[in-house]
Amino acid sequence: MESVIEIRMGEITALTDTMGLECLSVEIYPVRDISPATYITQGKTEQLRELVEDSEAEIVVFDTFLSPRQQRNLEQILSCAVIDREEVILQIFSDHARTREARLQTDLAYALYSLPRLTRAWTHLSRQRGGAKGTRGEGEKQLEVDRRLVRDRINRIEKELAVVRRQRSVQRKNRLDSSKSLVAVVGYTNAGKSSLLNSLCDSDIHVEDKLFATLEPVTRNIVLPSGRSVLVSDTVGFVQNLPHHLVESFKSTLEEVTFADVLIHVIDASHPDPLACYETTRQVLHDLEITDTPTINVINKIDAIENQFVYQRMKHELADVVEISVKEHLGYETLLSRIEEAVFARSLEMNLLLPYGEGRLLSLLHEQAEILSTEYKENGVALHVAVPRSLVDSCISYAQA
Repeated sequence: MESVIEIRMGEITALTDTMGLECLSVEIYPVRDISPATYITQGKTEQLRELVEDSEAEIVVFDTFLSPRQQRNLEQILSCAVIDREEVILQIFSDHARTREARLQTDLAYALYSLPRLTRAWTHLSRQRGGAKGTRGEGEKQLEVDRRLVRDRINRIEKELAVVRRQRSVQRKNRLDSSKSLVAVVGYTNAGKSSLLNSLCDSDIHVEDKLFATLEPVTRNIVLPSGRSVLVSDTVGFVQNLPHHLVESFKSTLEEVTFADVLIHVIDASHPDPLACYETTRQVLHDLEITDTPTINVINKIDAIENQFVYQRMKHELADVVEISVKEHLGYETLLSRIEEAVFARSLEMNLLLPYGEGRLLSLLHEQAEILSTEYKENGVALHVAVPRSLVDSCISYAQA
């Protein structure tokens, strides 16, 4: 079984690979007391400087969060770029952002991260600076100018994001008005969420065997065994120590999860520590104050299990899981049945009397609800029906005792 350190080494290597860096060496430096100046001790810093010189490395990546002061000091000592885990993830998000909203959110997170780090020798802000001649005030230092430019950029992005979020709110309202229940797919990055949704919906959502291939929600319609249908939304993958700038910036995207009637939590059975991935996702959901939504735990990649002990322990810890393989198309019937059970377990039994002129609502009830009995009367159709939560508001005015 891999140790926690080996798993972390594997993940940071995967992150840097996704970022497009060639890994020359992975070093483990035990840290008992964090140095305010350089994070690691002076002796370890000197060892690292010699390693950088010998390998002619251009970038050193720390698998932790560094303060602006620590980054600046390390870059001066090592004479190369020093980036931390947060900047690696930000860069990956920046590279993978496809929609306008994802690009704006990533730019905002990067700007917030960069603002206290403007004095670094190696900075990405050269591609972000703007302004015209005369914008530099009399007596201002260059650092003050840079800070003002970045703050202006943050304000501009936030205004653009407000417009995009209003548009998304309208789109979300239209989906909610469709009276279909919403199921959100969540999980650790690269767990197979997009591949699962592609397979269930026969769609072509972008899939790549790299971390954070999906940055914006994609919603599709799926038909359940009974013939009723629900909306299923893919979401951004989570990771340990997800930068708080990103969580804050992507809250509007992650709001898709807050509106869901049911969550599908996808767990990668081939991961060395799937329970840690599971707990990471649960923590992010907790941070978003999503704690009561019914959740189906789905173990994916059962065709690629490498450690049976870890796998059996996970099944024991989680209990009542659905085991699937997207690659081998296994377990889908069980999963679809569980989705239907979870969605309609929240249904509310109601006695309704629908006027004959309410043909649209009657059609929606036949499509989305469970009709338990029907009786045609002079003044309308009397129904005993199990109504999904998404339709309750539309039905409440026709409820009978």
